[in-house]
Amino acid sequence: MKQLFSFKTLVLFFTVLQGTSGLAQVSSQASFSISKLKNYSDYFNSIDTETVQNFVPNDQAFQWLSNNVPLFECPDSVLEKIYYYRWWCVRKHLKQTPDGFVFTEFITPVNHAGKYNTVSSALGHHIYEGRWLRKSEYMKDYISFWLYVDKKTPKPHLHAFSSWLQNAVYNWYLVTQDQKYVQDILLTLNEDYMQWEAEKGLPNKMFWQFDVRDAMEESISGSRKQKNVRPTINSYMYGNAVAMAKMAAIVGNDTLQKKYNQKATDLKALVQQQLWDDTASFFKAQYENGNLCDAREAIDFIPWYFNLPDDEKKYAAQWDQIIDTAGFDAPWGLTTAERRHPLFRTHGTGHGCEWDGAIWPFATTQTLKGLSNLLTQYKHKGKMTPEVFYDELYTYAWSHQKRGLPYLGEYQDEKNGEWLKGDNPRSSYYNHSSFADLIINDLIGLKPRADNVLKVQPLIPEGKWDWFYLDKVPYHGKLLTIFWDKDGHKYGKGKGFYIYADGKEIYKGKKLKAVTAKL
Repeated sequence: MKQLFSFKTLVLFFTVLQGTSGLAQVSSQASFSISKLKNYSDYFNSIDTETVQNFVPNDQAFQWLSNNVPLFECPDSVLEKIYYYRWWCVRKHLKQTPDGFVFTEFITPVNHAGKYNTVSSALGHHIYEGRWLRKSEYMKDYISFWLYVDKKTPKPHLHAFSSWLQNAVYNWYLVTQDQKYVQDILLTLNEDYMQWEAEKGLPNKMFWQFDVRDAMEESISGSRKQKNVRPTINSYMYGNAVAMAKMAAIVGNDTLQKKYNQKATDLKALVQQQLWDDTASFFKAQYENGNLCDAREAIDFIPWYFNLPDDEKKYAAQWDQIIDTAGFDAPWGLTTAERRHPLFRTHGTGHGCEWDGAIWPFATTQTLKGLSNLLTQYKHKGKMTPEVFYDELYTYAWSHQKRGLPYLGEYQDEKNGEWLKGDNPRSSYYNHSSFADLIINDLIGLKPRADNVLKVQPLIPEGKWDWFYLDKVPYHGKLLTIFWDKDGHKYGKGKGFYIYADGKEIYKGKKLKAVTAKL
């Protein structure tokens, strides 16, 4: 395993954490102590200059976190620490405005932002992460801002970047079960989808996009002038169509359900027909002349984020490239282009953004979500295993550092971990990805559903952890507690895998494995 921080820093950090009380034995009425959360929050505050304050300043961070975020502990100190660090960073971006709550992407003002310094490029990541906040109004306000407030501004920004908004809203619904809100916004989401068709649709029903409008400028396959057919926007629109069909079914709109089922069917077939390169065994971006790009890129894993590819061996083989050092496997994480390509890390721009190989948390999040889906929802997995997922998630967490201290920036050198924006203030706490969602939804494996069945499908490698605890997770109007205690001594309830809903035990099993239980 790689060392996260310098020894001196670790000594300081664990000195700060001394005095953390052990967890109380589990009961149907109580969850474990939040003293660890307090110590983490205090430590992060102590190393922060706090040059910008939004709705929740540092001195209120602990109280806000304890009121809103699921509590988590595990034997891996790196994953646990960064889980809390990411939530601590998220609340920095929460702003209360006359139009409700919004989340920013940059902590400082940027020229390309819209009203309240909002940017839509990571909107899907924000909603996936924010669905686990106990106060659902934050996300409702934020979604409503983009659907109703942004469009009334002199220069709307929602379509400045490709988006999987409809998909994210549906996945937010699967956690909150707020059917009324879905019904209220469904027709507006339909209008948004049709606007994308008008702006970026092609005669063959696929979509084109400039890489800069994918928020992925200077990619090997991209252009600021050519209308390339990219796996990004086509996967997003497939995911959006599937979500629209499901939300239409929920509210009983048969017409929309049929319409979007057909759109999803068509787009799935087109992506597999037009963007698959049999020779390279990879999905690829397609140029205007019909040729496929000769580079493998991280964007080519995005179809699995939405479970688009068929469950076939030839598609699953693409994933073997993430454990190939000539492919995407680098010391500091997964690169955005294959390392063997002659144009790897050659593009760059005057303002210092490049998606031709450098590591971007935005892309890492998408790739890990796709890998999780492959492992949990597909029969054919290539060489992928839970161990691969865990190792890549660990490396992702481990990369959250600068000068030995916890840090989240824009993008990194793949060999030495240098944040390529340096000390530029705009890069700090960069809210352009997600992490907590990967812990809750993918590693622990809480899989939200529309029905009253709770599914948990962990991706923790067999024998890796003897215990973990996830608590105060909002789900279908209840608070969940999920924990594993291999020898029965950690939490005082005996050996096994336990799930509680509002303090009531709904599952107990001997093994850490995929389970379902009725709420």
